[in-house]
Amino acid sequence: MDFSIPPKTQQLVETIRQFVHDELADLEAALVSKPFRELLPQLNQKRAQVKQLGLWAPQLPTEYGGMGLEFLELAMISEELGRSPLGHFVFNCQAPDVGNMEILLEFGSDIQKTTWLEPLAAGAIRSCFSMTEPERPGSNPVWMDTTATLDGDVWVINGRKWFTTAADGAALAVVMAVTDCDAPPHGRASMMLVPTDTPGFHLVRNISCMGHAGDDWHSHSEIEYEDCRVPRENLLGERGAGFAIAQARLGPGRIHHCMRWIGICERAFEMMCRRAATREIAPGEFLGSRQTVENWIAESRAEIDAARLMVLGTAWKIDKLGTREARIDISVIKFFVARILMEVIDRAIQVHGALGITDDTLLAWYYRNERGARIYDGPDEVHKSVVARRILRQYNVGQTQPDS
Repeated sequence: MDFSIPPKTQQLVETIRQFVHDELADLEAALVSKPFRELLPQLNQKRAQVKQLGLWAPQLPTEYGGMGLEFLELAMISEELGRSPLGHFVFNCQAPDVGNMEILLEFGSDIQKTTWLEPLAAGAIRSCFSMTEPERPGSNPVWMDTTATLDGDVWVINGRKWFTTAADGAALAVVMAVTDCDAPPHGRASMMLVPTDTPGFHLVRNISCMGHAGDDWHSHSEIEYEDCRVPRENLLGERGAGFAIAQARLGPGRIHHCMRWIGICERAFEMMCRRAATREIAPGEFLGSRQTVENWIAESRAEIDAARLMVLGTAWKIDKLGTREARIDISVIKFFVARILMEVIDRAIQVHGALGITDDTLLAWYYRNERGARIYDGPDEVHKSVVARRILRQYNVGQTQPDS
């Protein structure tokens, strides 16, 4: 296998790494202590700089103002952006907008692209993705209660969603709703484009997670759809194709997440090593001289490197063979990297001692905000089950069991 990285890609990665270090580090303390909305004036200035440098929206084609990168290149960039909690937002490749832009690009009509994709690509608006429901398990995405019923040329949406990330301040919601109750499970739901100023779209609350409700892009909301009416043409893609579109969105999205997590791992690892090298536990004796800490550092280095190779290998397979052929790989990296992420953060906190649980470093912020990695985009346990079932089919085990 050829593990070399083209010089052009190496230079691009280095440029982005330097920008993240030089331009975003000073804003991170404010992220921990202030509402996100208060940072927007400064963040918008940084976004303008990114545009001027030609680094805007690396995931989008050039005709939409993006960089038009291949998936493997995008994965490498995502790691560098992940080193700062603000990286992806400043470069306009943040979740959930990045996934919404991808499905609009692939499944949207010309009018939908003009109305929504173009302003999203320009960073003029934000969007949210409304799929998970409080009364239904996220591990079974084909089972939902929210419905969209045709009334003439209008879809009428009713239901309740939660963990609709970044709904606070978003202009558009991409909503998954049941349109054909009697269809097979994977063909019951469709996706709708719902402007958030539509009557019947109610943002009930920003959900407090581990003591922080958040605001603006950095939030998760509960949404009620009450006789929310949108034109028939707001259907995204084909009727009944909601699950297929969601899968198309989530596969590449997991690469984005995993590489962002690896960026976080590298940041936490560096903090752990600096602390071990500088913290005296007795005159002239440093924390890094203790074997337990040495073990944590060695294990973290090996695990982060292994995780990176697995994710880049999956991105390479998506580039060469497509998402469908990489299904097992996508599930494997999701649960593997999520576990490594939390282990590295936890070790870094432990090495920092009491300082690690304060907001004087980013570690506690990471711990609060990234614990969900093992839950969203499919719980780790579900991904493990899917992988095991597909492997066992080679041994004629569970031939009749459906995949999630």
